[in-house]
Amino acid sequence: MPDVTQLLQAASAGDPKAAEELLPLVYGELRRLAAQKMASEARGQTLQPTALVHEAWLRLAGDEAARFENRAHFFGAAAEAMRRILIERARRRLAAKRGGGIVPLDADEIEIPSPALDDDNLLRVNEALEKFSAVDSRKAELVKLRYFVGMNFEESAAALGIAVPTAKQWWAYARAWLTVEMRGSASR
Repeated sequence: MPDVTQLLQAASAGDPKAAEELLPLVYGELRRLAAQKMASEARGQTLQPTALVHEAWLRLAGDEAARFENRAHFFGAAAEAMRRILIERARRRLAAKRGGGIVPLDADEIEIPSPALDDDNLLRVNEALEKFSAVDSRKAELVKLRYFVGMNFEESAAALGIAVPTAKQWWAYARAWLTVEMRGSASR
C-alpha cells in the first residue's frame, strides 16, 4: 500500500488513480480534524463534520494549482480549507441575521398617512392626546402636526421653531407616553 506522501505527489502530477486511492487513506484523519474544528461551533450547527470534510476535499481536489509536498502540507491545506468554509458560513449567517444586505429604514422617517380609525379608537387617541397636552403641550402639538396633519420632521420642527433632532426626541417621548396611556385606557 503506497503511503500518503507518494499518493499526494502522484495526484499532483495528474494521476487520477492516485487521487482516488488517497481519499480513503486520509478520510479518517480529515474527519477527526473536521470534528475538532466543529467542536468550537455553536450548538444546533447544521453543518456536520462529514459535510465539512467533503466540502474541503472538493476544494482541495478542485485546486489545479495545488501541489502538496508531503502529508503535513496536505493536512495544513485541509485545515485551512475547513477554516475558510466555517468562516464563510458564519459570515453568511450573520449577513442573513442582519438583513442580508437589505438597508434598514428608520421607522420614524417613513411617512405613513394617519390610519383610518374607527370612532372608538379615534376618541381614545383624542382623550390620550388631551391628557398629554396637560403634561406637555409643545410635544402634544408635535404629535398633532405629525399624526393628524401628516407633516414630516423638518416641516413640524419648522412650524414649532425647534431643531429637527429635538423634534425627533420629542416624537419618541410622545409616542412612548401615548402608547402607555392608550394601553392603560384600553384595560379600564
